Amino acid sequence: MTSDPSLIAVPPSIGAPFRDKVRIRFRKGSHLRLLSHHDLMRTFERMLRRADLPFLRSQGFNPRPRLIFALSMPLGVVGEAEVVELELGQKLSVDEIRERLTRQAPPGLQIVSVLHIDVKITAQVHSLCYAVEIPPERIDALRSCLAEVLGSAECWWDRSRPPIRRVDLRQWISDLQIQGPSFPSRSCTLEMYLRLTPNGTARPEEVLGLLGLADLIDAGAVFRRTRLELQDETPSPHAEGIR
Repeated sequence: MTSDPSLIAVPPSIGAPFRDKVRIRFRKGSHLRLLSHHDLMRTFERMLRRADLPFLRSQGFNPRPRLIFALSMPLGVVGEAEVVELELGQKLSVDEIRERLTRQAPPGLQIVSVLHIDVKITAQVHSLCYAVEIPPERIDALRSCLAEVLGSAECWWDRSRPPIRRVDLRQWISDLQIQGPSFPSRSCTLEMYLRLTPNGTARPEEVLGLLGLADLIDAGAVFRRTRLELQDETPSPHAEGIR
């Protein structure tokens, strides 16, 4: 007996899986500043699993959490507001996500903030800031160097790390500032506001060398990356090179 086609049950269509996306800012300090970028990725993957977050996975033979870091960090640098984006298969409040991750974070890693973003947005860094402590006896000479660099149209530097070449660091320097107490006996902080362009950016150790302070690195100076400026966020005045 032939069935009436109009009576045949049609299974409901399967739609695309639910996707939510969050932008996480975190701090990586203490001994974790010596953690490589690859090891940092593995650390976050363990945190996600232990926090029992409903994260989405990539396709392929080795599926991984859909976790994207805005910018890798040089080894030994403290990150104060790093950015990673995570895709989830379930809607959770930002407070719950932050609380779950905080409970599983190792010492030296702090979840600063969590923000829901459009799934079509991907973090694009256009500028960043590094900071380093400067001894008080070097401040006066540094002020003169800052004025010279900021007043120059070009600042050429021989880049020794691959690929070896001569580069103009000035194209990437938005601003250089000294912050800190007015007491002569106290150290101050040099802030380096740098552009990130398709052809690269300046490295903090290169800027320090340009300012005649390369010896501070051998003396144990520690860089801090204090901010990443993103294309879809309101830029700071320094990010646009406005003084």
